[in-house]
Parts: sequence; structure tokens; C-alpha cells
Amino acid sequence: MTEQVKVSCRNLHFYYSDFHALQDITFDMYQHQATALIGPSGCGKSTFLRCINRMNDLIAGVRVEGSLTMDGQDLNDPAHDVVVLRRRVGMVFQKPNPFPKSIYENVAYGLRVNGVSDRNLIDTRVEESLKLAALWDEVKDRLDQSGLSLSGGQQQRLCIARAMAVEPEVLLMDEPASALDPIATQKIEELIHELKSSFTIIIVTHSMQQAARVSDRTAFFYMGRLIEVGPTSKLFTRPENKQTEDYITGRFG
Repeated sequence: MTEQVKVSCRNLHFYYSDFHALQDITFDMYQHQATALIGPSGCGKSTFLRCINRMNDLIAGVRVEGSLTMDGQDLNDPAHDVVVLRRRVGMVFQKPNPFPKSIYENVAYGLRVNGVSDRNLIDTRVEESLKLAALWDEVKDRLDQSGLSLSGGQQQRLCIARAMAVEPEVLLMDEPASALDPIATQKIEELIHELKSSFTIIIVTHSMQQAARVSDRTAFFYMGRLIEVGPTSKLFTRPENKQTEDYITGRFG
């Protein structure tokens, strides 16, 4: 099967005022694959992730140079509608952040915001999204209960269902399992494998074991630079860069 580039960056630079947070980043992320971003804290992984759905726009004094495209479209083009972009690019955060609403309304929220009012369509999409998030069987009899009543792992899967309900093309995950116990983490990882057939996934993880388990490709960031990127199996067993090898063997980080 031919690999198709979904998100591409060329010579990407990102600044928080005078701080040069991302320096000359160039690589491709492929459709229906999971790309893991690894590296020590503060190396630019989450900043890069937030460039893709332009969440960094919310911070004063930021500046982007270079090219970042999705399906060939320039994501930083002033004419690019950020609302439309964020519908195409879903995001799941480090800590589960369900709204103080019912389980049903958590998932329906994005649909309503986007103007969907057909109750049958919303019902269908809520059920489909909860099934995709492997949560339906656990909550189908209590959809009117608060999303906050769920366990941490269930809350995170609810947030994944919420992100998927508007049918994005790309799913960004910023350390989605770091606040969860090992069993809940395993469920999230199994879910990532399932979701690749429907979405392009880009995941920031502090766990190299997790990156090895869930991703097709891995990109190693260090101090705002992309040090190495390649197929996960190769990067973890035969890295080309000494810095990459030192990081994955635990010599620093």
C-alpha cells in the first residue's frame, strides 16, 4: 500500500517572542499511521503538536516561519479558517478534561457547536464515537450521568470520543495516558491501534516503551530540534544518530 503524506513540515521555525522554541523542523507524517514524538521535557514536542491545530495562536507574541501543510494546504495561511482546521484536527490532552455535562452531551458538544441539530444524527454519532473509543458498553445505560462520574481512564476515552464525534482527519494526543494507571493506559494504547484505520494519529509521549508499542514512526526532538525521524522499529533498534541512541538507552533525558 502506498504511503500518503497527511501532514508535512519544511524548515519550520517557531518563536515564543524571542525564544526560538522550534528550529528548522522538516519531516512528514503519514495518513492512517501513528507518529510518536519523543524527547526530554521542554524539547518542543507539545509546541510542535499545537502548531498543527494552531492552538499556539492563543498565546501572545508567537511567530511561525517555514511551511506546515495538511493535504498540501498551508495551515498558517491567514485565509485558512481556524475553526474549520480544528474540526479537521482533533486534540486529546494530557489530563482528561470532560465538561461538567452528561456523558451524552460531552460527546454531542462538538456537533452542536458546529450547527448539527438533527437528534437522530447526534444519537447515531454519539453511539458511534463511544464505540470507537471502546466506551459504549461501559456507559450505554447511563448516558445521562455526568462525565465527571467516570474513572480517569474512562474520562480520557470519553474525551477521545468527544474529539472523534466531529469526524476529524487527524487526532493529536498530548501524553494521553500519562495521568492514568497501567490498565487504563493499556486500553488507550489498544485504542490507538484500532483508530489508525480511521485517523492519522500524532502522539506526544514521555514513555519510549509506549512509543515503541503504538507508533509506526517516531520523531526524536531535543532542545527544539528534530534529531532523527524514521520507522519506529528502526529508530529504537538501529538509530543513526548518537544523540538518539544515548536518549533511548537512558544515558540522558
